[in-house]
Amino acid sequence: MPVTRSAKKKLRQDVRRQKYNDIVKRSTFSSIKKFRKTPSQKLLNKTYSLLDRAMKKNIFHKNKVARLKSGLAKLIKQKTKNK
Repeated sequence: MPVTRSAKKKLRQDVRRQKYNDIVKRSTFSSIKKFRKTPSQKLLNKTYSLLDRAMKKNIFHKNKVARLKSGLAKLIKQKTKNK
């Protein structure tokens, strides 16, 4: 457990940030799941937006986001190709 005042404050900040990061991660991954189930351009745009926001806040690494976006783009490309 933290002893100093500043360490206690840092712990409170870390807990608050972790909760926020978990919310962002869950919403992003649920959006990805939804997109994989029924790919559409509207869902793709929403998912891209969530991924970019998470990357900007340093929740995901930029290369991970690029990899996820690439995979999602391939799915939408396959869907339009099959029609």
